[in-house]
Amino acid sequence: MTSTLLRGAAATLLLGVSSYALAQDVTIVQPGAPGEDPKVISAEAATSLADTSYAPADAAFMQGMIVHHKQAVKMAELVEGRTNNEDIVAVAGRILASQADEIKFMTEWLEARGEPLSMPMMGMKMDGMKMEGMGRDHDHNAHHGMKGMASPAQMKALAEANGTAFDRLFLSLMIAHHRGALDMVEDLHRSPGTAYDPVMFEFTNDVVSDQQTEIERMNIVLAGLSDDPRATLTAGFRDAGEAISNMRLVAALPKPTGFFDPANPAGLQPEIKKDKNEGADEAGDEAAEAGAAEDGDKEPPKPSFGKRGSLLDFANTDIAFSGDIMVAGSYHGFNAYKLGEDGMPTLVSSVVCPGGQGDVSIVGDILVMSVQDSRARIDCGLEGVQGRVNEDRFRGIRIFDISDITRPKQVGQVQTCRGSHTHSIVDVNDERIVVYNSGTSYVRDADELPGCFNVAGDETALFSIDVIEIPLADPGASRVVSRPRVFAKDGQIAGLWRGGDHGEGTQDTADTNQCHDITVFPALKLAAGACSGNGIIMDISDPYNPQRLDDVTDKGFAYWHSATFSNKGDKVLFTDEWGGGGRPRCQAGDPMNWGADAFYAIVDGKLEYRGTYKLPAPQGDKENCVAHNGSIIPVPGRDIFVQAWYQGGISVIDFTDAANPFEIAYFDRGPVDDDQMVVGGYWSAYWYNGRIYGTDIVRGIDVFALEPSEFLTAEEIAAAEGAIYPGDVFNPQTQTQVTWPEELVTAAEDSRKGG
Repeated sequence: MTSTLLRGAAATLLLGVSSYALAQDVTIVQPGAPGEDPKVISAEAATSLADTSYAPADAAFMQGMIVHHKQAVKMAELVEGRTNNEDIVAVAGRILASQADEIKFMTEWLEARGEPLSMPMMGMKMDGMKMEGMGRDHDHNAHHGMKGMASPAQMKALAEANGTAFDRLFLSLMIAHHRGALDMVEDLHRSPGTAYDPVMFEFTNDVVSDQQTEIERMNIVLAGLSDDPRATLTAGFRDAGEAISNMRLVAALPKPTGFFDPANPAGLQPEIKKDKNEGADEAGDEAAEAGAAEDGDKEPPKPSFGKRGSLLDFANTDIAFSGDIMVAGSYHGFNAYKLGEDGMPTLVSSVVCPGGQGDVSIVGDILVMSVQDSRARIDCGLEGVQGRVNEDRFRGIRIFDISDITRPKQVGQVQTCRGSHTHSIVDVNDERIVVYNSGTSYVRDADELPGCFNVAGDETALFSIDVIEIPLADPGASRVVSRPRVFAKDGQIAGLWRGGDHGEGTQDTADTNQCHDITVFPALKLAAGACSGNGIIMDISDPYNPQRLDDVTDKGFAYWHSATFSNKGDKVLFTDEWGGGGRPRCQAGDPMNWGADAFYAIVDGKLEYRGTYKLPAPQGDKENCVAHNGSIIPVPGRDIFVQAWYQGGISVIDFTDAANPFEIAYFDRGPVDDDQMVVGGYWSAYWYNGRIYGTDIVRGIDVFALEPSEFLTAEEIAAAEGAIYPGDVFNPQTQTQVTWPEELVTAAEDSRKGG
């Protein structure tokens, strides 16, 4: 039996070998495109890509990067004789040295593989762009379409500039140039099979590391060239530098007890201490540090800090007002204040109820609070919640009775599939409150909350908002009554922006499957939604069934964050939270149309773009800065807005001419810390009863008064202070149409005429 099996196995093996041998003799055919005749190719041609050590895209990257680097060298060579700024000379020196070394490496890499040093074909594509006019002479002007490359006109302007004008233009162009190189590496790494060779991969990563470091240095130098006093403020938790214009700081209130860690009030991340017994020995480390200090081109090692968040987060968030009561939300709960003389807040109660977000609204004796964090508990407990499914978890809106503001009581909850990032009070009568809820987080498991699904189909919790009804007689019976598909188009619930960028040099934006903010304007039956990849406006005549009127995208927007109408309702301002609010997006070399405000006119129910505005003062790399929450300052006859920029401070902006907005007042502090970036600064800045109230995420609450200036008369300020808010209520995402006593309007108008 055994010998029979062996003979059978041998026969099978021989048959396999014979078949293999015969297979090598057949014709090898390459079919070609549909409709083309097949062609016979050799075995060598069939395996021409068998050398997997590099891909064609690797060679194209090297060829393009040589051209890219050569322009940087040419720009650096222009420094001599055009500036006496030692920082600029040092930047140019580092670029000349590093780029020369890298050009040498890339040239040798191409030559070793028999690849040409230039791109031989005209009009070839690289990095998704058609590169016209590419000849063998590597003419830099012909390549200016590559990412970050300066145009011929820009190179000419640089060559003709001198002094500070040269310094500013040189740094601006070089920062953009370096960022272009980073984009080219990112594009390469996204392509399958590229940078397979470890040496090549290490080289591209070194390019990223070196150029990112140089960008950081150049941003600091460029900020130092600014004559804006906000550009170089010193850091500090309580003693940071300050700059103010046309405003008065009325009060700066620290966070109340129980709403910060006494051992770490600034919320700093713990430093990671290096263990000198691991890796290199102590003597070697000391020698390396000494060598770094002696080498002018080297910097001492930067400290490292933890990256994980703690169980409890004490961040201040949004604010709501009712009469003389102000409630400031927090990730840890909320604090209630009574407003006194000159708008001075006095703390009257603190409510500890962790849950993240903490945005608040007030309707009579009801306070609504948004909760989104997966660690939030039904019972407001401090210990958090564990596991994928937990019956103690709460994500949605909490409802409090604040009839006794010193003892708020939780009287209702509405669990939602994606939690509540923000909410809007849409409609109120004697029987109920209608709320729009926007959840931006993950969709929870159906085992935890039935009906929650994160899959395509009509039942998905994505691509909708929640309409919640709160019965005033029984807030505990509050519930989601519908999930309108406000993003539907052409029969598809995912009908708006599908995600991605808008083309070369534009922002990458997530798909529109939720709104971040929905600002409702009940007097006009309108709502404006800042919805991830789109700005939308809706008809809310039937508050239970909002109908989208129009939607727009913006090539400069990364994340549509918030929306505010003009008092007439003929314009809407949208903010872009580029970087998610946790990144330094107002540095000197950052684009001025990214992380900005965009102004749209509303014409026959349609949105028409008018203009863009961004904080003009450059901020440092330790300051998270981007457009966040703000409100209208009600000056009759003008459109004026107060904008919070996180650690960029507060700006007061005139957008009466929406195509040409300009700043009329500001306040700013330096970063929270010198060594690490803390997510801090102003979450919100709102005008209420003649004062601006700003919630600083880590420091507390600031109160400001406007001062007369060349931009704003005393009579206009008086009119804004005397504006009448229906119900004497201000909620962040419920805009009321203000009116004024006639005598204040007349005085404001006359003051603008000089009368």
